[in-house]
Amino acid sequence: MNRTADLLIAGGGPAGLATALYAARAGFDVVVAEPRGTPIDKACGEGLMPGAVRELRALGLEVPGHPITGIRYRQGPHLAQAEFRRGHGLGVRRTLLHAALHTAVVAAGVSVLPLRVRDVRQDATGVSDSATGVRARWLVAADGLHSPVRRSLGLGAATSPDRSRYGLRRHYAVEPPSSYVEVHWGPYGEAYLTPLGPRLLGVALLTARRAPFDEQLAGFPALAALLPAEAAVGTVRGAGPLRQRVRTRVYGRVLLVGDAAGYVDALTGEGLALALAGARVLVDQLRRGTPGSYETAWQRATLRHRLLTHGLLRARQQPRLADLIVPTAARLPRVFTLAVDALA
Repeated sequence: MNRTADLLIAGGGPAGLATALYAARAGFDVVVAEPRGTPIDKACGEGLMPGAVRELRALGLEVPGHPITGIRYRQGPHLAQAEFRRGHGLGVRRTLLHAALHTAVVAAGVSVLPLRVRDVRQDATGVSDSATGVRARWLVAADGLHSPVRRSLGLGAATSPDRSRYGLRRHYAVEPPSSYVEVHWGPYGEAYLTPLGPRLLGVALLTARRAPFDEQLAGFPALAALLPAEAAVGTVRGAGPLRQRVRTRVYGRVLLVGDAAGYVDALTGEGLALALAGARVLVDQLRRGTPGSYETAWQRATLRHRLLTHGLLRARQQPRLADLIVPTAARLPRVFTLAVDALA
């Protein structure tokens, strides 16, 4: 081995970089392995809920973005909306978020290797990876939704293919319709509108259908009419299948964080908040000398989100219930406000 460290982090996305930053500030010697150049872009709704904004502030980061004041659901004539009551959210381009985290990690003295963790071998005292030449006391797998480390260790669990959902994202150079994240409910999925700037709107589509972006967008006729093709900016990015089940987040001296630690759905928009919170919880357990308790701590920290997302997703996948979600939220504004508060 060419290098020793306390932590080797596989993956330099937000979860990996947040873990590195928390760990460095806790006095750990950290190495991040990430073969992609900075900044990294990906299919993402790009809306930071207030909880994610608070997590970034806990890391000492103020990321520039467009304020988000609440959540609005639309389905035909039905509308339900609620404002955040515990601070605002932010619409932030994924590239800006990644650049801010990467800059902070480098400033903290963390080594970022342009390499991929490929050959994980662990024993009683540490983990070695011949591809990076690093031996560390702990390996943190933060390598995404389809984590190669998780797959190589056999930590994934089977999911039902007929319930798989996928995400597509495109930007439009148009004025956002409001300061809310607007969720348009269609027959096959949802369209998420995230204000990213005075003349920049992020449009993310979540659906079980496998079809191109424009074909999916046509399923929302009123929305498609507001998004002319000539206003499209950049390329379409996709991700999926989104549902990822994991048997455990602690496997010897390997710990999983972020999307690699398991994923339910992007339905509630809390992916980044959970990734940042997971990073904090993981490092807290290492700092306490109780890494084996990370699984329990992760379960506790994500319980509210998982219950809410599972329940909403199950209703979404049953046509009779799906058609009632937004009308019911519109008839029960206090209940909808409580649900939004739970996400915030």
